[in-house]
Amino acid sequence: MDKDQIVALRKSLQLSQAEFGQLFDAHAMTVSKWERGVLVPSAYQHALLQQFKRTADVKEEKSKQELKNLLVGAGVVAALVWLLNAGN
Repeated sequence: MDKDQIVALRKSLQLSQAEFGQLFDAHAMTVSKWERGVLVPSAYQHALLQQFKRTADVKEEKSKQELKNLLVGAGVVAALVWLLNAGN
């Protein structure tokens, strides 16, 4: 996971550098250094980062699918209302 992916993951989770660091037993300054490419996470931290990314990706995809289903469902309801009102 490169520095840009670390930044993107942290931001997608809506966490500060300090909050993000707590997940990986790292100081906020360490997270800052990861994000700038000055340091790299340990093998253990990297594995955790990868798992958080996979989980975040799955949750994001699920959220997108739920929104799509909601919009499609609302479209069906709107079409039915339009059809019912068309006869008046």
